[in-house]
Order: sequence, then structure tokens, then C-alpha cells
Amino acid sequence: MSYSSYSAEVAFNLRKQFGFLEDNFDEVAVNNSAFMHGNMQLVGHQERTNRFCGVYMHFVGCARVKLHNIISLDGKNYKGKVFTRLVHHWCHKPSCPVCFKSGWAVRAAGKIEARLAAASKHFGVVEHIVCSIPPKDYGLSYEALRLKAHKVLFARGVIGGCKIFHGMRYNKRKYWYWSPHWHVLGFLVGGYSRCRKCDVTKNTSNCLGCSGFEGRTRRRYKEDKYIVKVLGKRKTVFGTAWYQLNHSTIDITKKRFHVATYFGVCSYRKLKITVEQRKQLCPVCQHELGILDYLVSRLSF
Repeated sequence: MSYSSYSAEVAFNLRKQFGFLEDNFDEVAVNNSAFMHGNMQLVGHQERTNRFCGVYMHFVGCARVKLHNIISLDGKNYKGKVFTRLVHHWCHKPSCPVCFKSGWAVRAAGKIEARLAAASKHFGVVEHIVCSIPPKDYGLSYEALRLKAHKVLFARGVIGGCKIFHGMRYNKRKYWYWSPHWHVLGFLVGGYSRCRKCDVTKNTSNCLGCSGFEGRTRRRYKEDKYIVKVLGKRKTVFGTAWYQLNHSTIDITKKRFHVATYFGVCSYRKLKITVEQRKQLCPVCQHELGILDYLVSRLSF
């Protein structure tokens, strides 16, 4: 067997093991009419973009075994070991059922993390905020909802951040149902630590006269009926953004619909930053990863 034919055989077996093949890409086709409300649809529920989506491309890794002669805190010994990672092809489209989670959401979450990290140097801790639309506004267009959400958030002391649109919620009885809301990774006037440490917030009536966030949002709710609340502490901005992007909503009639948008102090007009491309580093020695060749040797007896 020649080297070229043997390499093709190895590549075929790798794609079969680690990625999709051209012959079975129809297996990931989905029903376009599912998970929809008008023109709005959950991400990852359109047709696969092309036959290369999710296909194995190559390995990247770190072969500096001399620098891996360490034992981690959890007892793992990396002596003489090479770190490797599979690289697949992603189209980075939120509509693609193959690429939306491992491709598009990963890249978008990385950009969100980088931008909010720059903003947090000036505006404090990033908080996870949810802005729920009242049923009386369910019939409004997306643009109208977006502008109204801005006013609602500003009125409660949210000075800026990244908004991720969710058109649907899920429960076991209704499955996916229309309930538009926004997940916001943003900043509050004075922060939220005051309210997080306060025991009074357990009693709604005691917060109405307070100048903190909980007092502001409860007073505003009586006027506009929008429920805006701060969730618990995040583990990472990247992880929160990635998870929320995984079940966000897109307008399928628009070629480039922006699921994540920035507003206030984080808008493109007010916050000018240069985002560097994230380097892939070896988790053992922290050196940059490179492309590795996959070689197979055959012993003859």
C-alpha cells in the first residue's frame, strides 16, 4: 500500500471516529418548523450548513515532554506524555445544528468575555441579570422589545453590558413555549454586593424604600410590570455566556442576526478595545499549541 493511500485510510478512520462523514450528514438534518414562533427560532434548528461542518481536520498539541515532568495537585503524573486536542471544522453559524454549540457559541462567548473583562476594569463586577417581558408586550416586534428593554434596564441602574435574547422558555408540561426575555451580563450602579449581603431582601415590603438595586427594581415593577432580577454569582463570564447562547433565539429571516448585542457603557460607540485572538495553550506547560502529525508505524515480522 502506498503512503498516499495509507494516509487517506488513516484520515478516513479518524473522521469516522472523531467527526461526521459526508455519507451521514443527513442524520443531523432537523425539522425547520420546530421550535419556532413566527420568524423566531431556537438556535441550532436549521439545516446543516455544508458537509464539512463538524468534520475532523487535524490535531494540535504540545510535544515538549521535557517540560511535562510534573505531578498535578490532583495526583496526575504527566511525565513523558504529550498533550493533544482534536480540531474540527466549524461554520460558526447559530442556525447550524452541528456547529452552533461547539463552534459559534464558543467563539461568541470568547468575544463577550474579552469585552466585558475590559469594561470591568472601569465598572466593577459583571453580574448576570434577567429581564423578563410581561405578557402585555408579547406581541411587539423584536426591535420594539429591544428598545423597551434598554429603557427598563437603565431605569433600574443597569449601566451597560451584553444582552442575549431568549424568545422561549422550557418546562416539562409546556415543553418550549414563547416567553421572551433577555439574559444580561452587565454592570450595576453601585454594584450588587450591598443587596447580596442584605437579609432584608427576603421580605419584599422592606425593600421598597431602599436605594439599592432590589428597591429600585421593585418600585419600577409596579409601573412597567417588567421583572428584572440578578441571579447568583457566576463561576466564569465565558461559561455563563456560552450556556446562554446555547438556547438563545434567532430571526431566521435575517441573514446576519446578532443574538448578543452590547448597550450602554459597553456599546461599540462608548467602549473602544482591541480584542486579541485567544491563544491555545498547553494546560501542563502553558506553551502555545502547534499542529501535530498523526503517524502510524507498522512492524514487520
